[in-house]
Amino acid sequence: MPTTKKEHIYFGLMMCTGMVIVMMSFNFIYNGLIGRLSPLELLFQFVLCFVVAFLVESFIVGPVAQKVAFSLPFDKSNKLLGIVAMSCCMVVGMVLIMSLYGMVTSYFANQLVGKPLLETYLHTIARNFSMALPLQLLIMGPLVRYVFRTFIKGKEVVAPLINNEA
Repeated sequence: MPTTKKEHIYFGLMMCTGMVIVMMSFNFIYNGLIGRLSPLELLFQFVLCFVVAFLVESFIVGPVAQKVAFSLPFDKSNKLLGIVAMSCCMVVGMVLIMSLYGMVTSYFANQLVGKPLLETYLHTIARNFSMALPLQLLIMGPLVRYVFRTFIKGKEVVAPLINNEA
């Protein structure tokens, strides 16, 4: 969908915002942190996670996922298959890295005392993947693509027409 660097940034910001809000809420609820953290602490955690997720998506997972997704054997002319392949690759990469990020923040908050790290990491990956994949494929992906097409792409297509008519 995005074709320019600016569009990629807008699309990434929109996708990261939606995914971070839902996934962090899911993890906060799962770990019983909603009532234990103040609103300011929650906001700080959301902002910090958003920044990390956006940087990871932009510079690590996004480029790798694009290479992997479009090296898979499928009909590249079918846009839906391309979107699904890219979304799945993005979810895998983001879940692997952001689950590690979540564990690091849990470690510094002394929430992993006495827990086996590898088992906890694998459990966190499974839990996050089971939420992130359907969220991305069924809700957030279509919603962000619709908003992007309507408000970002639509404006850039209409703007030159207005200038030519004047």
